Amino acid sequence: MSAGPPGPEGPGPDARPAALESGLRAVRERVDAAARAAGRDPRELTLVAVTKFFPAADVRTLAALGVTDVGESRDQEAATKAEQVAAAGVGGLRWHFVGQLQSNKARSVAGYADVVHSVDRAKVAVALDRGAGEHGRRTGCFVQVDLAPALGAGVDAGRGGAEPGALPAVTAAVAGSEWLDLLGLMAVAPREVEPERAFAALAGLAADVRREHPGAVLLSAGMSGDLEQAVAAGATHLRVGGAILGPRPVPR
Repeated sequence: MSAGPPGPEGPGPDARPAALESGLRAVRERVDAAARAAGRDPRELTLVAVTKFFPAADVRTLAALGVTDVGESRDQEAATKAEQVAAAGVGGLRWHFVGQLQSNKARSVAGYADVVHSVDRAKVAVALDRGAGEHGRRTGCFVQVDLAPALGAGVDAGRGGAEPGALPAVTAAVAGSEWLDLLGLMAVAPREVEPERAFAALAGLAADVRREHPGAVLLSAGMSGDLEQAVAAGATHLRVGGAILGPRPVPR
């Protein structure tokens, strides 16, 4: 598998657009192949290009290449980048917040994020709903689940999310809010577990949620190293950074 395109400190500004185009093409080919292997329509899948630590110029380049969904995981960086991209005249992007969300950041995130992938507590849902209402913007929400308890002994937590037993309370908080739309579940596969096993557990939890909330049909799962397994398990949203943009630069 290719290591991806060079980062923004690579050969020079003229090479960067070509590197991004190459990385994006390779990932799209992987997604299409994974969809075909799973008997799915690639048009069912949303590729979210995660641009954390990369400049707004990269977002503009990706938008010109047809990317419509951009992911960020730090509020201050995301807010600034969204403003810079809009000021450059780039429209039509959906901004996804994919990082851990604290309730004290929810109002700011609601100002630019169309979709939040990391609601993990009822308190966060309440704060995000309040912020979305203040901005007059509906916000799509995935509830993030920690897969470790569902996978059994020997699997360490730490990748974020609500424990499976807490999902009914968190999903109810999102579904019962005024400005939030419950989309489904999100998870990150634990590092020490085969992605197939992790995403099978996620699919089971998602089925449980849909029995209570039939409209929560989306599934955010899969990153650069495990997108194929996520597609096979039913993922609809793939959060891919390095395979498109190359090694993440050291933040300044």
